[in-house]
Amino acid sequence: MSADDAPSAPVYGAALKSEWDLAPGTVYLNHGGFGLTPRAVLAVQDDWRRRIERNPTRFMVRELQPALREAAARAAAYLGARGEDFVFIDNATSGVNAVLRSLSFAPGDEILITNLGYPAVRNAARFAAARAGAAVVEAEVTVPVADAGAVANAVAARLSNRTRLLICDHIASHSALVLPVARLAALARAAGAQTLIDGAHVPGQLAVDIPALGADYYVGNLHKWLMVPRGTGFIWARPELQRALHPLTISHGYERGFNAEFDWTGTRDPSAWLSVPAGMAFHERLGGARLMARNQALAAAMAAMLGQAWRTPHGGPGEMFAAMATVALPEAGPATQERARALGNWLAETHGVYAAINAISGRLWVRIAAQAYNEPADYERLAHAFAGKNSSAP
Repeated sequence: MSADDAPSAPVYGAALKSEWDLAPGTVYLNHGGFGLTPRAVLAVQDDWRRRIERNPTRFMVRELQPALREAAARAAAYLGARGEDFVFIDNATSGVNAVLRSLSFAPGDEILITNLGYPAVRNAARFAAARAGAAVVEAEVTVPVADAGAVANAVAARLSNRTRLLICDHIASHSALVLPVARLAALARAAGAQTLIDGAHVPGQLAVDIPALGADYYVGNLHKWLMVPRGTGFIWARPELQRALHPLTISHGYERGFNAEFDWTGTRDPSAWLSVPAGMAFHERLGGARLMARNQALAAAMAAMLGQAWRTPHGGPGEMFAAMATVALPEAGPATQERARALGNWLAETHGVYAAINAISGRLWVRIAAQAYNEPADYERLAHAFAGKNSSAP
């Protein structure tokens, strides 16, 4: 089966589950966690692996580079960018690390992040700052968020003449909030700082024109929402900054240009990256923009249902969510990440429901995701699991 065999006019919901290898009975509300690759795209990836194995030397030496650049050009165009400004990496966290390790910081410099940032990215900022004697400054955004202006105000309040880099999420992982990244990039630029946007959840969930955002660097994942095999991230950088940007592994392409350095960092299985066009084709067959709008509408409706059932607030206004949303749990226990993990395990093992639970701003929140295979009954199981005082909860 090829990616082009996906249904051209799908009926969303359980009828589409056969397109993935989800275990029977699993209610999967965590598509944003690690993505979920369709069977048809996995088949294309297997085809690439077989092609490589027919003659690895010929493929790696003569065929890989043009095939990789073609896949990169297709992905970049989807994101409003040029292929030459776009390189593949394993994941968005690797991209953040590559940017941080390529920049020079000095004692007294500041890296500005927000409390909504992905923990791994926050750790990477701490590591880079500590090596240089710089400092990490955190803008505190309280959840629930009133509006996008609250995020901008929090960031603006912590920008200073010592800020060298602002790192901000496009869609914040734990809270699912869509942040006003173009506005934040403009604030940073006015303060003389560069901006690195973590767009791990964006491709396939939101339409985006990366160069138009005004950022200096943008990293993201294609494997979360664009139906691409796992291990497919990317870095986009403004052309004038690319010469100083290097991969975490320095290899044969050193000082031969942005594409050459990142395209080859040593022998690896490139089949996931080469399957990007197949994932994009599958996403388009499921509706493309129509699918994204449907997922956003489903997430909003189900967040409203959960909030009404539990009488708890959402993490922000509806316009700040896309195909994910956060709703506060009706829990009086300690709002810690340990407690969140325990509840997530209980939810999966007891009810067969997989959803991300996190501690944010002194409360426990569940992050729901909406993908083509989800339907209202999935979220009703989640609502029931936390309805009333459930004695089986940890």
